[in-house]
Amino acid sequence: MATGTVTLTQDRSRTAPRLTPDVVPGVHWLEHAFTNCYLLADGDAWTLVDAAFPKTWGPLVAAAHSVGLRMRDLEGIVLTHGHFDHVGCAARAVEELGVPVFVHAADRRLAAHPYRYRREHTPFVYPLLYPKSLRPVVGMVKAGALRVKGVEKVSELPESGTLDLPGRPEVVFTPGHTLGHCGLLLRDRETLLSGDALVTLDPYKGIPGAQIVAGAATADSGRALASLDVIAATGARVLLPGHGDPWRDGAGAAAASARAIGRS
Repeated sequence: MATGTVTLTQDRSRTAPRLTPDVVPGVHWLEHAFTNCYLLADGDAWTLVDAAFPKTWGPLVAAAHSVGLRMRDLEGIVLTHGHFDHVGCAARAVEELGVPVFVHAADRRLAAHPYRYRREHTPFVYPLLYPKSLRPVVGMVKAGALRVKGVEKVSELPESGTLDLPGRPEVVFTPGHTLGHCGLLLRDRETLLSGDALVTLDPYKGIPGAQIVAGAATADSGRALASLDVIAATGARVLLPGHGDPWRDGAGAAAASARAIGRS
């Protein structure tokens, strides 16, 4: 599937940009370098959830065009948190389109400085402990992970409530991975965009399964595990994570799996 100079694939490499239209109705899943973005469509208008990497911009433009959306109709970017692999091309959207960016107050500074984050362990030992993490790390670097520009001007997300944005996502406060991490619940579709509060592929280990992210990138694993109760309480049937495939066996089962795996 090609648009302009950017090719969107349907393969499973996870490194090349891959578009899955309507992963749930009205939600289009764009995966790039083992990291997920979601386009929430409401007629012509749409919301972007997370912004991956600088080189995700071209695939994002191509993905929007492919599903009948226009960049000028992008009404807002919601960041589940402020890490570099989710801030990615948000600054470019602000500069070129004047799009507002939303992030929780506790992650406001992180969104502006996306490499200055709290973590429990150094990430540099993880490729030695988990060789399968090498492919995600290399893919992210190629996608521009070392050259992310932070976003200074943001609007603050509340800890709860429905956002006046296309898709009408409800904020679900799930701190731990970062202190201001938030998921987004699409109640009418029984779907939770869980960000990195619960993933199905941990890029720091390269291991699939419903889990919290390793301490290499998590501020407080204890709080992350506690936030699993919040995720389970949403009753969502589908989880769309920040990394990995959709989980379609319910939020309760995903949370139970993540608790069983625990911290790392």
